[in-house]
Amino acid sequence: MLALGACASQKTPATADVAVSRAAVENATSAGAAELAPAEMQSARDKLMRANQALAAKDYGVARDLANQASVDAKLAQSKANSAKASNAADELQQSIRVLREELDRNSKVQQQ
Repeated sequence: MLALGACASQKTPATADVAVSRAAVENATSAGAAELAPAEMQSARDKLMRANQALAAKDYGVARDLANQASVDAKLAQSKANSAKASNAADELQQSIRVLREELDRNSKVQQQ
């Protein structure tokens, strides 16, 4: 009876950790991490899949550990995706500034003539 209670008490946190991990993977996917951080996303998905398998096999400790690792990988992927997007936006802004400066230079040369 005691062993059965211990298993049940481990199942709830493991199930919750897997659910949190699944949400982290979904959030990272929504942030574009599959395209911008594919290695980290693949790692997160693989670990989430293995966590689900461990949960189904009632290996709650392994499920919890893999779920936590998957969450970390997914958050890293999301951070990399966000960083890449910010870098791209900064590059585009710099390009726009360069074009505007060139236009200003042309206009001031025309006005000087």
